[in-house]
Amino acid sequence: MIHDLNEVARAGRVLNEALALLESDRKRLEQQYGGPPLRGDGSAGSPMQTWSGTVALASSTREHLKWVVLAAGYTSLGLDQRADHAMEMACLKPVQIPSGTDRIARPLGEATVRALELLRDLDDFFGWDIKLAIDAALAAPQATFPPPRD
Repeated sequence: MIHDLNEVARAGRVLNEALALLESDRKRLEQQYGGPPLRGDGSAGSPMQTWSGTVALASSTREHLKWVVLAAGYTSLGLDQRADHAMEMACLKPVQIPSGTDRIARPLGEATVRALELLRDLDDFFGWDIKLAIDAALAAPQATFPPPRD
């Protein structure tokens, strides 16, 4: 199958911009907390969970960008079978988008909100209702993961 390189390129640019925003929020959090908060309070919205959620969002975005770049390269080279596989991987439901936001304290960072808005615009690319999931994540009044212990 020949893939529309313009559409693949558009998705790649959006993913790249979203990744840069998420990485900027991760760096901001590390500066705010004096490094990655790897220990301490593990409750939803804590510094540890907020940082972890931001890292998860960035990691998932980076993984999808990798597959989009591979799909574009393979398509450009005429390696259709490899391009098809890369596109299948690129279009899988993102594991941590937007569920990583379930860990993040509210209000969400400005860069994280903008990144999620950009990713929401890829609804047609991913082939599942990422728009609805991101809208719900943006509307959530507080972090919800991990759930409180009884």
